[in-house]
Amino acid sequence: MNNDLNNAKVLVTGGTGMIGRYLVDKLLARGCEVTVVSLDDPEGLPESVKFMKLDLTILDNCLKACEGQDYVFNLIGIKGSPKMSRERPASFMVPMLMFNTAMMEAAMRSNVKWYLYTSSVGVYHPAEVFKEDDVWKTFPSDNDRHPGWAKRIGELQADAYRIQYGRNNISIVRPANVYGKWDNFDPENAMVIPSLINRIVSGESPLVCWGDGAPIRDFIYAGDCADGMIHMVENGVTDPVNLGSGDGVSIKEVAETIRDCYNKDVEIEWDITKPKGDARRLMDTTRAESNGFVCSTHLVDGIRETLQWFLENRDLYKKRNNYFVKD
Repeated sequence: MNNDLNNAKVLVTGGTGMIGRYLVDKLLARGCEVTVVSLDDPEGLPESVKFMKLDLTILDNCLKACEGQDYVFNLIGIKGSPKMSRERPASFMVPMLMFNTAMMEAAMRSNVKWYLYTSSVGVYHPAEVFKEDDVWKTFPSDNDRHPGWAKRIGELQADAYRIQYGRNNISIVRPANVYGKWDNFDPENAMVIPSLINRIVSGESPLVCWGDGAPIRDFIYAGDCADGMIHMVENGVTDPVNLGSGDGVSIKEVAETIRDCYNKDVEIEWDITKPKGDARRLMDTTRAESNGFVCSTHLVDGIRETLQWFLENRDLYKKRNNYFVKD
């Protein structure tokens, strides 16, 4: 089944976030009538976008957002570091369960043509390579136990609608480690790339990083991730799909790349007394490629663009809704 997004009415939840900003621009380029729902202010969104500030943990708000929409891209989520996952698991798990459950229910009640659910690399158990069909054979990594299960429940909900109601109109994507403009750059709870960018720009030297830098990760630029989401919806893909580069990069390489793009004189030190995370987390991108999607942004280019954007918008992340600064 192919879906025609051109000139369609499209709801993007979390549309003020990192992936959402890229996705909104790409949908507008297709002539879509775009509605964005977020708890953040709509600063920087194109004027043609309809904005609704709603708490999507409440079903009635989700129903209001879905009314009259043809397609729903549910990008709403909570990003945070492994440290936050360990120390503030309820801040990850509870809101995600609430808004993901309510949004999918509202979309089904509203009879939207197609729904995209954004899952996560966190659903996987530690492995050399993550393959989509291996998820239900294991449990999420201890480092992602709470957010990983929350994302898995969303996938199960989609499966339940398919079995009971014949709703075979849901795409599920599992992005790797996403980075780009509009990210959360708070060094206290951000992911590795935005956190390191902020710390280096703020003048930390030596830059002390946790672990030994050896863990291998798969990174995907947010613009590529948005392209992948659109591609899966347009092509009616219902099997879960990994969105990643398929290429492994060490945390050490990432830190050095950011350093070299900004100031090669910054010293980097590794604190091996701190946890370093799982040794290797790579996406098998065979299914995405077989459906015609391949990432196009090289890591160095993506980091350079993200760094430049941060230099021009250093304090913007402080205005964003942050579940980790709430009690």
